[in-house]
Amino acid sequence: MMHDTNTSETVFTIAYHGKPVGELTVQVAEAVADLDVPHLCQTAAAAVCGQIEAYRAAAIESDDMSDEEALPWELTLRFGSTAEGRDLNREFRHKDYATNVLSFPSDDDEPEGESWYVGDIFICVPVLEKESAELDIPLSAHLQHLVVHGMLHLIGYDHELGEAEAEEMENMERVILADMGLPDPYLAHEVLMMKDA
Repeated sequence: MMHDTNTSETVFTIAYHGKPVGELTVQVAEAVADLDVPHLCQTAAAAVCGQIEAYRAAAIESDDMSDEEALPWELTLRFGSTAEGRDLNREFRHKDYATNVLSFPSDDDEPEGESWYVGDIFICVPVLEKESAELDIPLSAHLQHLVVHGMLHLIGYDHELGEAEAEEMENMERVILADMGLPDPYLAHEVLMMKDA
């Protein structure tokens, strides 16, 4: 993941029943620091840390992790600008525009050492803000949906493989978000599409 000197960083401990089971590093590029950065970081961390057991179960289900693999997870979530998002999307997906969320799973199929670096998630803040306004949903709810979506990509889910895979991933997102007290994010998309029709 890109890292520059104009970045603030906050580290969150991922815990389950009071036991540390990983570490989340949240980076905020200076270009997007005009937002309420602590709230942004806390909101994103809640979508990761508060749902760690759901992600671990999903990783086992997607064959990205075995039952015995109880290593602590490490991952990075970065908030960046449109320019950075466009650069990343162009370099890694060959698409010349900024998208809302990008996931970069680790190449470590069999983690070595005392932890597993799961990967990186990039959130393009201007796209997040634009979509949140268009969908008429709170920024924090849309952010948490994007983080959940990004996490599922890190652990082996991919909606671009076909309709069945997309449905499986969307259903997993709905379950995790409902557990967080958030509504089905795809209903907001459907309402927006009906407005535009």
